[in-house]
Amino acid sequence: MPYFASPVDVARLHFVDYGPVTGQVVVFVNSSYFGTEMWEYQMLPLAEAGYRCVGFDRRGHGRSDDVWGGFDLDSLADDVDGLLRHLDLREVTLVGHSIGTAEIVRCLTRHGAERVSRVALVAGMAPGPVRSADHPEGVDPALVEAGNRAFGHDRAAFFEDGARAFFALDLPGNDLSEAYVRSMIARCHGATARAGTALGDLVVTLNVAPELTKIDLPALVVHGTHDASAPLDLTGRRAAELLPDSTFKVYENAGHGLFATHRDQLTADLREFMSGS
Repeated sequence: MPYFASPVDVARLHFVDYGPVTGQVVVFVNSSYFGTEMWEYQMLPLAEAGYRCVGFDRRGHGRSDDVWGGFDLDSLADDVDGLLRHLDLREVTLVGHSIGTAEIVRCLTRHGAERVSRVALVAGMAPGPVRSADHPEGVDPALVEAGNRAFGHDRAAFFEDGARAFFALDLPGNDLSEAYVRSMIARCHGATARAGTALGDLVVTLNVAPELTKIDLPALVVHGTHDASAPLDLTGRRAAELLPDSTFKVYENAGHGLFATHRDQLTADLREFMSGS
């Protein structure tokens, strides 16, 4: 299986590379807990349409090495840049979900945009949902910390109990089979307890708002009206306002897991965005 060595500590990170090597390049950066399988409804049709679709399992996730360190945002961003350099990718569209959007932002502000032509932030945690000096309307950090304690106490229950809200399954149009939902809950256990805990701690202080204003690239921001993990007004809407050149699309009734419930709409919007239309 294909791996590359992290530039941070040479941890082996697993990646996938679908579609023609000559196609327009799309690099996917995952949510917490998931590996590249979360993007199946985007990567497969885009690869079949001629795009080169690349993704990797974050450290401590999926088929990548189980490590203790490297879960600070700088190191995670360095891993994203390491993948781009390992495959010598150019004119890349970076697509991130949830915490992956913050990794993309930090990657660009830390390493520059020489290899990147555009970005898409999907149900993003960026710029950060938690209250801070420049974001007084944010979520009380104590609430996030309480959720992190619940995760640490019983992460199996955390995943099971949160699935309906994650996909907003009680709202019209969000029709997923029980089998699919069960499979995604099982996939969450592909992330180690250490990785999940470290990323939860990262969200408590996450604030990349000043960095978003420095990203001088076309940006697509996609967010759901009923995102319980990253509330629309605290994350997606703020990101769209901070980015100098953004297109903002709000999906009605969509939750955090819109990559599955709104799969065709997201894939179509990514294709339109990458075409420049």
